Amino acid sequence: MPTLQALEIAKEEGLDLIEISPNAAPPVAKVLDWGKFRYEQQKQKSKQQKVEVKGIRLGIKIGQHDLETKLALAKKFLSRKDKVRFQLRFKGREVVHRELGEKLLQGVIERLSEVAKVEQPPEFTGRDMIMVLASKANNKKRENQDNKGKENYAEDQNS
Repeated sequence: MPTLQALEIAKEEGLDLIEISPNAAPPVAKVLDWGKFRYEQQKQKSKQQKVEVKGIRLGIKIGQHDLETKLALAKKFLSRKDKVRFQLRFKGREVVHRELGEKLLQGVIERLSEVAKVEQPPEFTGRDMIMVLASKANNKKRENQDNKGKENYAEDQNS
């Protein structure tokens, strides 16, 4: 349809002609209310939940009470559906004792296993050992969606 004819139709209906895909051959355009279109886009953007990655730094010689305080903070972040990045910093000769760092981070995983799932296992980079945990509640939704897709696929295969 010619552009002028499309513009006339849009004016008659009191709407706007919006170019959707200018690079297509021929270009694709829609007749719709621009204000309503923008409102719908903003509404969908606001529904999206932004997941932040919160960082918690630990030392290999951390005291028991200090560790419990950091874990309480991590639980707070995880309850808000944020991801938690644990950074274990090795100072001086501590870098020789990697096993102590792994043991500490495994203890963190065990203590937070009720509310968190390991997204990135402990990994040694330079003088740091880094691990990322994500909220289990956030992962359950994704797993349910994945399982639904798998079930639908299996049903289609059986049919």
